[in-house]
Amino acid sequence: MAQQEWLYGIHALESVIQREPERLIELFVLKGRDDKSIHSIVSQARKFGASVQFCQRKTLDDKVDGGQHQGVVAKVKPAKQFNENDLAAIVESSKTPFLLILDGVTDPHNLGACLRTADAAGVDAVVVPKDKSAALTPVVRKVACGAADVIPLVQVTNLARTLRDLQDAGVWIVGTAGEAENNIFDCKLSGPMALVMGAEGKGMRRLTREHCDELIKLPMAGSVSSLNVSVATGVCLYEIVRQRS
Repeated sequence: MAQQEWLYGIHALESVIQREPERLIELFVLKGRDDKSIHSIVSQARKFGASVQFCQRKTLDDKVDGGQHQGVVAKVKPAKQFNENDLAAIVESSKTPFLLILDGVTDPHNLGACLRTADAAGVDAVVVPKDKSAALTPVVRKVACGAADVIPLVQVTNLARTLRDLQDAGVWIVGTAGEAENNIFDCKLSGPMALVMGAEGKGMRRLTREHCDELIKLPMAGSVSSLNVSVATGVCLYEIVRQRS
């Protein structure tokens, strides 16, 4: 495991400072950047003992490989990584667990957007396979706008086995598939539940599909055959929220 990570973007850094300031090691700020958000980040970083350096834009660009850093980059200690044992504890601690499972979402922007929506919808954890999935990179954290530091992203070794374990714990597994017969708006989606979204373009893998208790689809009235996975995730999560409330 890496001894340090790079974070960038105002929301991502504000989130870390608010929740885990002890992770801050060093802060790099664009010279001449003089606004309230940056002032607050700099003062908080100094308060918690992180060193602060003011740099030219190229220095910041190089540190984040051209990412949109908004004039602030930080070297931080790695965040906690969640695994199967953590997931079992999360499910056990909730009366009606609400999970999002992403089967092979490899685009970091989509993963970040899904984390942000999942946090807003009150999801307890987001589950991804360790292989063939985007990891919690600086890009994901920036797109997630702080949600990556709030909602657990659980990496599991064997997704099919995890689905079986969830079913044994009383969690209903609902998968999304274009060929499903049931429309999401006609299904009962309350109680302990995990929503499974498939990869961009390919959808769920065969083994994942076979472990779902129910398959649902979003109605598509236009000429396009599918929605971006983060958009479809948002629609599905909020239909579940509507029914659960």
